[in-house]
Amino acid sequence: MEPKIAQKGPYVLDLKPGAYWWCACGQSKTQPFCDGSHKGSGIEPVKFELAEATQVALCGCKHSAQKPRCDGTHKKF
Repeated sequence: MEPKIAQKGPYVLDLKPGAYWWCACGQSKTQPFCDGSHKGSGIEPVKFELAEATQVALCGCKHSAQKPRCDGTHKKF
């Protein structure tokens, strides 16, 4: 199954230290984070951890080669 494109651009967020689960399937209602909507899709969320407060650009098109971070792949859609 191909992931659904949630948006054609990154989610730029200021996040606190901690563990996060990035939605890889594109179906989550809490983008860019997983809400469990992937169940049965064959696509699993990607866990990432931040040691300090950081601004991140998380992939919205779900096709980045650098998941969960945006690498500009959305420009191809």
